[in-house]
Amino acid sequence: MKTYVLFSTVLLNALSTGFFFAWSVSVILGTKKVGDVTYLETMQNINREILNPAFFIVFFGSLLTLLITTYLQFNHKTVFWIVLASTIIYLIGTFGVTAFGNVPLNNELDALNIHSFDLSELKNFRTYFEGTWNQYHTIRTIASIISFTLLLIATFIQKSF
Repeated sequence: MKTYVLFSTVLLNALSTGFFFAWSVSVILGTKKVGDVTYLETMQNINREILNPAFFIVFFGSLLTLLITTYLQFNHKTVFWIVLASTIIYLIGTFGVTAFGNVPLNNELDALNIHSFDLSELKNFRTYFEGTWNQYHTIRTIASIISFTLLLIATFIQKSF
C-alpha cells in the first residue's frame, strides 16, 4: 500500500509541478506581450476556468497524498524525513503561497470591472497585479520543484531498501 500511495503522491506532484513550470515558461511570457485590457480580461477568464475538478484533484490531491505518505513512511526514518520536508515545502511554498498570495489577487481581479477604468488606471492595476502575482507564482513554482525533487529522492531511497 505504501508504494501505491507514494506513486500517487509522486504522480500528483509531478502534474502540479509541471503545471506551474509550464505556466512560467509559456503563459507568463505570452501575457507579457499583450495590452493591459487583454491581459486583465485573459487573467480573469483563466482564474475563473482554473476552478475545475482536474485542477482541484491535482492541487489538493498533492497535499493530501503528501500528508498520507508522510504518515505511512514514519517507520522508514530516512524516507520519512525527506517526505516530511517535501510536504512542508509544498504546504507552505506551493499551497500556502497560492492560498494567501495568488488567490486573493485573483479575487481582487475578479471583482474588477475592467471596462469602468480609464487606460491609466488599467495600466496601474496591471502593473500591481502582474508583478505581485508573478512573484508569488515564482515562489510556488520553485517550492513545487523542490518538493517534487525530494519525492523523487525518497522514491529512489525507498527502492534501494
